[in-house]
Formats: sequence, C-alpha cells, structure tokens
Amino acid sequence: MSKQKEVKTNAMRILDKLKIQYDHQSYESDGFIDGLETADQLDLPYELVYKTLVAVGKSEEYFIFVIPIAEELDMKKAARSVDEKSVAMIHVKDLNRITGYVRGGCTSIGMKKQYKTIISDTAKGLDEIYVSGGKIGSQLKLSPDDLCKAVNAVYGDIIMK
Repeated sequence: MSKQKEVKTNAMRILDKLKIQYDHQSYESDGFIDGLETADQLDLPYELVYKTLVAVGKSEEYFIFVIPIAEELDMKKAARSVDEKSVAMIHVKDLNRITGYVRGGCTSIGMKKQYKTIISDTAKGLDEIYVSGGKIGSQLKLSPDDLCKAVNAVYGDIIMK
C-alpha cells in the first residue's frame, strides 16, 4: 500500500520555510463556497475562521484585510488603518491577477506581491485562527501572531461594530 502524500500549497511551503507551526485541514468542494459553509463543513466555530479580503485605495495601491467570516469590513476604518482617504473592494475578476489566488482560496500568505496587510484585532486574543490554505478545499490553523509574522501584518480595528 502506498501512502498518500499531502500536496502542499504555496502558503504551506512558505510557512514551512519560516518554520511556522500550522495544521492543515481539507474539505470537499466543487467550487467556491463562502467562509460560513467552509466552517460548517469542518465543524469550526465561526469566530475562529477568518476570510481574506482585497481592496484598492485612492492611491491605487492594494491592501489585504483579514477578518472573521461572519463580520463585515468597515470601509472607513479599513481606509484609516492603511492611511488612505478611501478603499474599495476589488472586482472578483481581478483577484487572480492581483493575488495569484482564486475566490474561495485566497490567503494573505504567498500572494504575488507582499501587500500591506491588516488583521482584525479580534484575532489578538485568540490562540489560533483558520485561514484559507491557498486553494479551494484547504484551511490552515495557526496562531494569529504567526500569521502576522508570515505576512508582515499588523492588527487593526477594521470590522463593523
């Protein structure tokens, strides 16, 4: 019997290179499913699963925001967190060109370029969070501080209250 070898995503290879501890979980999917469905499939509490959002500022620079899946990005707070007058979400059709990832498989780890990344300060007090592993059907569990280190992020107050 041959042992099934786990196929590593680019995000996993980067975490390995940085010697950052993570756990990988996979789930079945025929295409895009949102974060809530992903959490349900893996039986994870919503407050531990985070989604990666990509926005563009007035300056035409791109910014990454990592927030809990059940929350909404506060565009004014997001803009302030990156010293922009305003930010707007990018069009889904542009996601792959900008990040190298597809919708439902986008993670802040290992994008085409290292964009300024803000992680919701709700993650600060948590031992671990789940983020996309870099492809649909893949989730990574790691500490929020390790994610910060991996993507050179800072914490910020960026969700609607």
